[in-house]
Amino acid sequence: MSTKTEATIDDLYRVPGKAELVGGEIVHTSPTGGLPGYAAFRICVRLDQYAQKTKQGYAIGDKVGFVVNLPNRKSFCPDAAYFVGSLSMKFLDGAPVFAVEVRSEGDYGPAAEQAMAEKRADYFAAGTQVVWDVDLEGPETVRVYRASDPDCPTIYHRGQIAEAEPAVLGWSMPVNDLFPPENR
Repeated sequence: MSTKTEATIDDLYRVPGKAELVGGEIVHTSPTGGLPGYAAFRICVRLDQYAQKTKQGYAIGDKVGFVVNLPNRKSFCPDAAYFVGSLSMKFLDGAPVFAVEVRSEGDYGPAAEQAMAEKRADYFAAGTQVVWDVDLEGPETVRVYRASDPDCPTIYHRGQIAEAEPAVLGWSMPVNDLFPPENR
């Protein structure tokens, strides 16, 4: 009889590319396409401008690990995030206050919706206050989920300005800026 050894954060450090530690296993994430990568980068740039201006928190880009201690999840790796805490050469300790998940081609359909809802629940259980679900193909481009009311997102469309209250006070971003100029 063989027993499977659960992966650890130390194992996660040795994984090339983007991955998370969920259910005792390393879960790899495929590289994303150009448009989702562009949108995540734009969000991170705007968050960095905010952090520089307020001298509070840090804008965190893709591929950065956040170590958490949930029963079924030990890490997150959002597409963009805002973190209030200390930076070091190691993974960040704790969840970001604001996490952004930008949908890629494979992030559609019932199974994907269920997985995203479970991940949002994990974010909130770990202490994240706000999660953006960014859908660049649908009319409801940014769904803003809050820990205070996780089942009722605020929805933003092109032409509107999305926010991340109360996680990033006073910060906002035009939804149109998620798209390259030729697609706005």
